Amino acid sequence: MRIGAVFPQLEIGADPAVVREWTETVEAAGYTHALAYDHVLGADPANRPGWTGYTDKSLFHEVFVLFGYMAAITTTLELVTGVLVLPQRQTALAAKQAAEVDVLSGGRLRLGVGIGWNAVEYEALGVPFERRGARLTEQVELLRKLWAEPVISAEGRHEKVVEAGLNPLPPRRRIPVWFGGGADAVLRRTGRIGDGWMPQSPPTAEARRQVELVRSAAVEAGRDPAEIGFEARLTLGAVPEKEWPDFVEGWRELGATHLGVNTMNMGLGKPEEHAAVLRDVLPLLQDR
Repeated sequence: MRIGAVFPQLEIGADPAVVREWTETVEAAGYTHALAYDHVLGADPANRPGWTGYTDKSLFHEVFVLFGYMAAITTTLELVTGVLVLPQRQTALAAKQAAEVDVLSGGRLRLGVGIGWNAVEYEALGVPFERRGARLTEQVELLRKLWAEPVISAEGRHEKVVEAGLNPLPPRRRIPVWFGGGADAVLRRTGRIGDGWMPQSPPTAEARRQVELVRSAAVEAGRDPAEIGFEARLTLGAVPEKEWPDFVEGWRELGATHLGVNTMNMGLGKPEEHAAVLRDVLPLLQDR
């Protein structure tokens, strides 16, 4: 199992020196990848009674720019979006940005994508909130075509490219695309077309059912289910410390190929403490 570190978006602050220290520490500690998740805008809750999502006070580094920076200060760390809200973005532009990160990092990008939940962002970015799941499937197909060929033509319900292409292309002519989300539609989509799935739940009987649904959908699509990865998420602040090894072992038994370790919501007092916690906790998770 490859163990990565979740970039503490909401708590790391905006000091580039702290971001650099975090990145260099997790790579030196032996983490295989860094995972960051994406939001463009936070909503002002003042005139939104009952709002429970991220707000204008929630700090989010833009993932592609962040990964361009990380690519320059690392050599082995895989860079993972977990997840990018793809349907609220222009597909060709997202393909271009992802390809550039992959070029600058020497082929170290893994693109986790999802449909998101924040209608405020969709509205501001000029994209309809409805049918975002259907659009996502079409977008993934177009991304892969744009990454694979110098010039393409493609037309779907939502996207159209006529005799155009990206330059430079990603080194591998492909970038792994993983899906986030827990709905059965997401699981079936992963089985049909995804390179992996990113659950955020404990290794329960329901998690086993979800993994089996992904695998059965892969078989139905004529794919080898063994080629699909699974990245679980261990949020240290939500799971008692004595249960961390069992959490990891439980997901390993379910077939998880990757694990992300999240240090947010632990009550850490300083942004730089996230890197220290990650450095110290990794041996505890690898011993099992």
